[in-house]
Amino acid sequence: MFKIQEIRELIKLIDKSSIDEFQYENDGEKIVLKKNETSVQQGYEPADAPAAIQAAPLAPAASAAPEASVPAEAPVTEKKEDANLHKIESPMVGTFYASPSPENPAYVKSGDKVSKDSIVCIIEAMKLFNEIEAEVNGEIVEILVENGQLVEYGQPLFLVKAE
Repeated sequence: MFKIQEIRELIKLIDKSSIDEFQYENDGEKIVLKKNETSVQQGYEPADAPAAIQAAPLAPAASAAPEASVPAEAPVTEKKEDANLHKIESPMVGTFYASPSPENPAYVKSGDKVSKDSIVCIIEAMKLFNEIEAEVNGEIVEILVENGQLVEYGQPLFLVKAE
């Protein structure tokens, strides 16, 4: 069963993002969150709900993510058109943190050399801190997001000049 705190955290994350609709199913339980211009609506359906309730198809939430990341990518592709640049993208919706804690320095800064298993940042989602790795060997050319910024799935975080 979903905990009320988990649902509240989901509502907050979706409210801050450009996602209009979110659907999640786990162990036969289903939660559907829809956002319109004025409020967030929450729907909860137990697995044994009548078929008529469960039959309404929903568009996948991921369809909203590319639209949200287009403005962030547009200046980058115009400014940094280089075949050797690799984009490190966010694997999830969450909050970007450049360092493990406010007192510590950032994992990386522009000009730093990284290996493919180097940690470059943390993405927090639902109170879980996920370490994001560089994915390639190279040099950090540009950091595309600010510390504490909400990021979308697939949003570019870093540009790396691959070696």
